[in-house]
Amino acid sequence: MYKVLITEPIAQAGIDILNEQPDIEVHYDPELFRNYEKILEIIPEYDAIITRSGTPVGKELLDRAKKLKVVGRAGTGVDNIDIKECSKRGILVVNAAGGNAIAATELTMGMMLATIRKIPQAHKSVKEERKWERKKFMGIELAGKTLGIIGFGRIGSRVGVRAKAFEMNVITYDPYIPREKAEKLGVEYIENLEELLKRADIITVHTPLTEETKGMIGEKEISMMKDGVIILNIARGGIIDEEALAKALKSGKVRAAAVDVYSKEPPFNPDNPLLDAPNIVLTPHIGANTYESQTNVAVIVAKQVIAALRGEPVEFAVNAPVEDLSVLKSYAPYVKLAEALGKFLIQIQPGEEYILKLKGNFEGAEELIETAFLKGLLEKTLDIPVSIVNSKYLAKERGIKVKIEKENPDPTYGKVIEAISIAGNQKFSIAGTVIENKYPKIIQIGQFKFDLEPKGKFLIFRNLDVPGVIGKIGTILGKHNINIAGFQLGRVGKGKEAKAVLIVDDDIDEKVLEELKSLNEITFVKFVKI
Repeated sequence: MYKVLITEPIAQAGIDILNEQPDIEVHYDPELFRNYEKILEIIPEYDAIITRSGTPVGKELLDRAKKLKVVGRAGTGVDNIDIKECSKRGILVVNAAGGNAIAATELTMGMMLATIRKIPQAHKSVKEERKWERKKFMGIELAGKTLGIIGFGRIGSRVGVRAKAFEMNVITYDPYIPREKAEKLGVEYIENLEELLKRADIITVHTPLTEETKGMIGEKEISMMKDGVIILNIARGGIIDEEALAKALKSGKVRAAAVDVYSKEPPFNPDNPLLDAPNIVLTPHIGANTYESQTNVAVIVAKQVIAALRGEPVEFAVNAPVEDLSVLKSYAPYVKLAEALGKFLIQIQPGEEYILKLKGNFEGAEELIETAFLKGLLEKTLDIPVSIVNSKYLAKERGIKVKIEKENPDPTYGKVIEAISIAGNQKFSIAGTVIENKYPKIIQIGQFKFDLEPKGKFLIFRNLDVPGVIGKIGTILGKHNINIAGFQLGRVGKGKEAKAVLIVDDDIDEKVLEELKSLNEITFVKFVKI
């Protein structure tokens, strides 16, 4: 018998599935998370634990959990679980990815209708103020309007399908999904964010909160939008600058807004500008709050835990216990290299498709290399845990395809991994190898040769090979207190084109990059962080 401990409230449907299993014994105490000492006392008896966000599963608990085989998170985020410690001990962590997608999608559509038809204000006028002011609540229609969806993943794509049913024109910006995914759904794929901002009547964001998306919509971006635009954020607090949004609502630049998520929750700090902004619908982070969503999450995690306990395939695993992957041990440096190539490539040129050229004999590790590459590719663009276990599932969900090509050994290095991103007629490639079977190295970027450790912060630029370029770049970086730690140059020939990599100690923001781009000799520049 496997013993399963559930320490927080989950939907009955998930508990029923567990109770129906002849080889599983369930202990369900929805309030146990409030008594951590009790959990520590009884955890040695259990093979699995199912939590939500209130039960810390860290080293202290894991030290006592001698029988524990799987940790189930009834939700998506796993901030309360020490993934590294679980992996070291061979404990699988599973979550319920995708269980709340429909709930968040439908809330988005509901918020859209609430803003354009002023439903909350009209309700308050009739019910609380006993007024009958029909002219005051003149609205607009969705039909014929252009909806701009920023982020076309699990939720954004579903919003697009439903918006089409409302006879809307739908456009999307998401550099991390293939154009094909949008076009299959009858949605226009936009190459850059600025174009979407200028064209859309209604804008909704459905991206994770990452370094790239934090503050993505601020005063500058709002100024590019149409007068009278409507903005929705049902994704993550912090993507839209709250101060800038409140200011635009007060000026009338933004007709109306709907917000379910906030930079700090709950948002009752007196300084939160949205609380007093006009024409805004605010809800308390209820995107996933439907009975069906909670049931979905409970059912998914219950099934994952059952499969994990029985040693069956698990679809939503978050980690990969090392002792279960023998190939990983012998190919660990190449796995690390493939992941770094993915991280590098996604920051230089997100593609519509990818090719992995494996030069040399990788002896059955091809799939492992692919999943590691996908992990690196996806980690920078998602705020949910990505591992070599779930990366293929997450990539498939986003329509990302990787083609594996096996080639003869490289004449210089033997085993080489070359990763290629294809976006329209643009190709970008990066290649690496492992030195002494220990040290991953980037050996080529495009047509230029390098010898780089794939770790740290890099300024990548392409320039005309003329005197003084490096001095100008150094002057700009010095002005902004950015320290240079190393430098490598690759070039086709004297006086032709060159590519250089500066290793830096500090982050380089968009303002500095724009200043570098203004140099006549610079033809390409990107900041990459691995």
